[in-house]
Amino acid sequence: MDKIRNDGALAGFVSIIGRPNVGKSTLMNHIIGQKIAITSDKPQTTRNRIRTVYTEERGQIVFTDTPGIHKAKNKLGDYMVSVARKSIVDVDAVMWIVEPTTFIGAGEQSIIETINKAAGLPKILVINKIDTLKNKAQVLEVIECYRKACDFDEIVPVSAKTGEGVKELVDTLFKYMPEGAPYYEEDVITDQPVRQIVAELIREKALWSLKDEIPHGVAVVIESFEEGPKLCKITATIVCEKDSHKAIIIGKNGSMLKKIGSLARPDIEDMLECKVYLELWVKVRKDWRESDLLMKNYGYDKKDIDE
Repeated sequence: MDKIRNDGALAGFVSIIGRPNVGKSTLMNHIIGQKIAITSDKPQTTRNRIRTVYTEERGQIVFTDTPGIHKAKNKLGDYMVSVARKSIVDVDAVMWIVEPTTFIGAGEQSIIETINKAAGLPKILVINKIDTLKNKAQVLEVIECYRKACDFDEIVPVSAKTGEGVKELVDTLFKYMPEGAPYYEEDVITDQPVRQIVAELIREKALWSLKDEIPHGVAVVIESFEEGPKLCKITATIVCEKDSHKAIIIGKNGSMLKKIGSLARPDIEDMLECKVYLELWVKVRKDWRESDLLMKNYGYDKKDIDE
């Protein structure tokens, strides 16, 4: 594919795809320079399509972070995989993020089939977490392995954690952006509503704090949001699927719920630039991940996939 280079402003869309827990959200946050997408060491952290905007003198890149592509076990999983697979429609490039391994399994083969269906779409492979390699020469083996598996336009090794290679990645992406006016104002960094970001920040702290079997069944709903010049009052509900999970989320004498709130509050205050009074509640909604109505109520609407 010919690279588009010109003297005018550049503006385009890049979809970020990959398996769960490969560092998609961490990399996007690093590029933007601000925390927008939540992160954790648990797979399937990102559930929705998240757009962030990177603007500089060369132009603008709109990134779409997506849920990790995985084998779905419920309707929420089906929703997440559909979001990820449909994210490569109407974009200017797709950025596939992988870990530095030479193992290409069924999940990776599925992603290769998906991106190959988008004929003519520039494909950039990003090998993340190179900081974990004992010998940096190992990355050459990874590059050769993936080069044989798919015809990539570019392969860029990076570390989203340390920032190594990120500048080179941005330079590479701009080579594939078409000429055009920016889609967003210069000071815009995401199209997510503030309430949604707050809910996700709370869910992130729950992911960090709770046992492995609980976070996948947790959603966060903002019940009230009163923003004032010096104080913002927020009431949120953490939804879970079992009574036993509710007891764990609350903790002895409310200790776990207080911990989640105390971890979330500073990030929310940094974003809103004011003090925050945060009140958290917990409700049980059995098998909500299998209910189209409850999923829609909690922000996972199938109609959004096609927008």
